[in-house]
Amino acid sequence: MARSCTTCWRKVSASRRASHSGTTLLKGIMQEAKNTARALVKIGYDGRVHKFFRADKAAERFENELAVLQYLERRGCDFVPRVLGYDRENLELVTSNCGARVERMGDERVKQLFDELEQYGVRHEDAFLRNVTYRASDGRFCLIDFEFATILEPDAVAGMVPEFEASAHAADAFKTDSTTLKLRWSAATDIGKYRTNNEDQYVSIAFNTEEFSYLAREGEVHFGDFDFVYGVSDGMGGEKSGEFASRFAIDNITRLLSRRFSLSVAQTSTGIHGCLDELFHGIHRQLSNLGESYEAARNMGATLSMVWYVQGWFYFGHIGDSRIYHLPKAGGMTQITEDHTYVGWLRRQGQINEREARYHPRKNVLAQSLGAGNQFIQPQIGELNCERGDRLLICSDGVVDGLWDRGILELLDEPPEPLKSLNPAQRIVRAAVDESGRDNTTAVVLEIV
Repeated sequence: MARSCTTCWRKVSASRRASHSGTTLLKGIMQEAKNTARALVKIGYDGRVHKFFRADKAAERFENELAVLQYLERRGCDFVPRVLGYDRENLELVTSNCGARVERMGDERVKQLFDELEQYGVRHEDAFLRNVTYRASDGRFCLIDFEFATILEPDAVAGMVPEFEASAHAADAFKTDSTTLKLRWSAATDIGKYRTNNEDQYVSIAFNTEEFSYLAREGEVHFGDFDFVYGVSDGMGGEKSGEFASRFAIDNITRLLSRRFSLSVAQTSTGIHGCLDELFHGIHRQLSNLGESYEAARNMGATLSMVWYVQGWFYFGHIGDSRIYHLPKAGGMTQITEDHTYVGWLRRQGQINEREARYHPRKNVLAQSLGAGNQFIQPQIGELNCERGDRLLICSDGVVDGLWDRGILELLDEPPEPLKSLNPAQRIVRAAVDESGRDNTTAVVLEIV
């Protein structure tokens, strides 16, 4: 990575690096969940399932389960494990956790679950209760163990470009120019006019296999072989618990780092999605546990919107009413995240417009967030293939309270004279606070140059 902007980097302390090393060691600690003649199944400390195939036709069964699960993911089936990694040499398949096995269920309900699977083009050849689990994170019955399963339309598989291949081709042009392409960023936050503390938090991180650095408020660097993570979280709760919740959410993003480099190129897209999903659910569980354990933290929660650059792609994860906007080189601006509020749903359905949403009495009532008494969450996870000239904005709802979408776009494209000397994030925050200031206000702007 270019060092033309050395002030942009703040390396993590030796004690923090030691902490990451401890995390790596913990990954080796796994609980045995199943040990039969055909397979050994262990659960890692991070909840991931490690299945080791053995005995007769082990390699064939490994390849079949891998192919079936990848096929089901491309078909959008959400009640089966997701592939997070694999090792052909050791016949190890790493997947997301679909919960605990179900002990009792009526035969008709079992049949319904396996019939539903066939709608996604796969027939389970071991369609019995022993392969049904319950996933508490979203209250869903799931199906597992696909070493004996059949893809009903094998010709369709041959015509499908694997997700990682499609991603690789689409990002080729971006990656080959990584020596000249730069990422420019700026970040700003303001307590607002009426709050006594700032419950907004943001983070800027760059890392690879050798370095981990917190970034300054603004800077510009070549992409090189680094990953970049940027995020904004808005906390909620009494006293200082909202401030703690957003800081807790932001600090937990570093849990991604050790998992990132266990992924091969072939596993990157699926693996990143899995990392993001596990991150959001992990933060949610911990905030929920804290809220149940301490009266001062009851209903404590946070939103989280984050962007993760990996090998030419920008992956994003989101929950709550903070936002991520994409401003393509061609012009215009699109909100790529959904506001997890009833008012946000009304607007997506076309029942209200931006003005009606802004003044709606329930605009700040969240339907989903991390913690805050929510039993289940469904974070929004996706990806963008960006090019030179594209920009991304991550912001808390304080920005939206002060600025219309059109105003945000104008501030980034053609700022008024008094704000031209400010960096993009400062412009957004300053203008939003001047117009409203009722809430904490935070913005992070990314530019590919």
